[in-house]
Amino acid sequence: EVTHGRVAMLAVIGFLAGEAVEGSSFLFDSSISGPAINHLQQVPSGFFTILTLFIGGAELFRALSGWVSPLDSEYEGFGTLRAGYTPGDIGFDPIGLKPDDFEELEIMQTKELQNGRLAMLAAAGFIAQELVDGKGIVEHLTSALA
Repeated sequence: EVTHGRVAMLAVIGFLAGEAVEGSSFLFDSSISGPAINHLQQVPSGFFTILTLFIGGAELFRALSGWVSPLDSEYEGFGTLRAGYTPGDIGFDPIGLKPDDFEELEIMQTKELQNGRLAMLAAAGFIAQELVDGKGIVEHLTSALA
């Protein structure tokens, strides 16, 4: 759930940022347009190779960090987590946001889960709205505020 929440939080930012810079971005010669749900199919095909390698590498690292290999002698069955591994904690904290105090860490993890759940709902709502009328989320926001 933590991983899905993190992906959803990035997706919500991607929806808003991708539509907000439409036509003015330096990426892909500013050729990406329309609702965010159609952006990925407009990028050049070489991008998918890079994206697939990046995601595959990240998932492999996470799997090797968190789960016991079936080749290890301590393997007890499918999906056995390594001792001391906390789901979502792969040791990546370059700016030191992870609290040292266990109680503070639990509070932060709860906040992250709650924000991730909200982002999952928001992303689902964005997708549904764009599928219904074909307009982008930013377009909806700006027309509602006008």
